[in-house]
Amino acid sequence: MAHVLVIEDDPAIRSSLVRSLTDRGHAVSSARTGMDGLRLAVDDAPDLVLLDLGLPDVDGHSVLTMLRAVRDVPVIVVTARDDDPSVVRALDAGADDYVVKPFGTAQLEARMRAVLRRTGSDGPAEPLTVGELVVDPVSREASLRGAPLELTRREFDLLAHLAQHAGEVVTKRDLLAEVWNQPYGGGERTVDVHLSWLRRKLGESAAHPVYLHSVRGVGVRLVAPPAAGTDPAPGG
Repeated sequence: MAHVLVIEDDPAIRSSLVRSLTDRGHAVSSARTGMDGLRLAVDDAPDLVLLDLGLPDVDGHSVLTMLRAVRDVPVIVVTARDDDPSVVRALDAGADDYVVKPFGTAQLEARMRAVLRRTGSDGPAEPLTVGELVVDPVSREASLRGAPLELTRREFDLLAHLAQHAGEVVTKRDLLAEVWNQPYGGGERTVDVHLSWLRRKLGESAAHPVYLHSVRGVGVRLVAPPAAGTDPAPGG
């Protein structure tokens, strides 16, 4: 069972969510405005946030951006907006999933379980090491040659997934499904942008790859760079 923060301005929907989630055993707190929600997210340290986009004081996208700056908490956007730009904007801003109203409580709870599994600390007990790159899924820290990497939540999730499949070619469709929770496809440009940001922080580029090697028309693989004096692996 999780501690859930509901940020929703509609009193009927807010009350219904609080009641149904409480009945299913969750601890639930709620806020009507974005700023109240941000305060509760910091003070109460919930396990998961359900965030409406149409809030009376601050747009939900802005709340999500501010929340990501202060807390590394899973967020599911719950909104009536079902247009692709809103979905993409929310996911790019750091949302872990997106549920369109109306929805059933069983569906919402299933999505909550999936997000909590994906973002929880039940990953590998030992850090993942690829060459001089170390990724710790439990502490959510990464370092390169002993120096910490300053990664956003999404960049870390992307790097951790690739490290868990080091040496394998991971398709963009797989990355969208596992990191962005978009199993229906589309949005490959989002993957490309985040890979570009990640490469920059690793000190490399698509033209001169070191750890991240693109496989044209397929996906990307994370590999350790060759030892000095050896020929580089094919591909890039």
